[in-house]
Amino acid sequence: MNAAAELLQISQQILWLNFIVFLRVGPVMSLFPGFGERSVPARVKLILALMFTVVVSPAAEPFLSDAVKQPPPLAWLILSETAVGVVIGIGIRLFLMALQTAGSIAAQATSLAQILGSAGVTPLPAIGHLLVVGGLALAMMLGLHVRVAEMMILTYNLFPVAQLPDAAAITPWGIRQVAASFALAFTLAAPFVIVSVLYNLTLGIINKAMPQLMVVFVGAPVITATGLGLLLLLAPTMLTIWVQAIESFVTNPFGGN
Repeated sequence: MNAAAELLQISQQILWLNFIVFLRVGPVMSLFPGFGERSVPARVKLILALMFTVVVSPAAEPFLSDAVKQPPPLAWLILSETAVGVVIGIGIRLFLMALQTAGSIAAQATSLAQILGSAGVTPLPAIGHLLVVGGLALAMMLGLHVRVAEMMILTYNLFPVAQLPDAAAITPWGIRQVAASFALAFTLAAPFVIVSVLYNLTLGIINKAMPQLMVVFVGAPVITATGLGLLLLLAPTMLTIWVQAIESFVTNPFGGN
């Protein structure tokens, strides 16, 4: 009987440990690039969150031993752990938004915004879809999901269980992340914007020199071909820069030493 009671107690502690970890992992997986897309069924997201929980729980057990032995109030635990997960998930999600923004800027600059503009759940130009799919594939090939699991374990050092994030510290961090996301997007799309400016200046000069020439009919194929050529040449470099940025974030998400 004592052995059965001890086994039951251990089982309860294991279930409670996994439940606490799931509260933090679940929001991250719902916002995780690739896994958290609206096109992914909710059941698949739940299974992925449970799998990540199983991976993170054994390594996070030393940080959660006190909470497992003396559980905090359930409502407060759900609120605090979910808040931490949402903060981390948004930080990762901003990198995907940066890639989408870069694709939209590049498409608008090169007159490719209307080509396959609604091919997915989120209306994006063809360049945006290509960059997003390529970036996600490259990130998964390089083990982004493994790095995120490591990051989730280390977050228990920064955010102890059952404690809300400090709003005074999280607010400036969030502002910096949003600014960095837009800066990354404009950096990736900068060659397309520069080419677009040069193209429009050239068309203006030609129009002044030869008013009788229909520059639109001449220039439209040129800018379209140039945009596709730039995408062919620059896409590997753009995705490399993006992957390096997201890996840097995952390694040190909150800028600590």
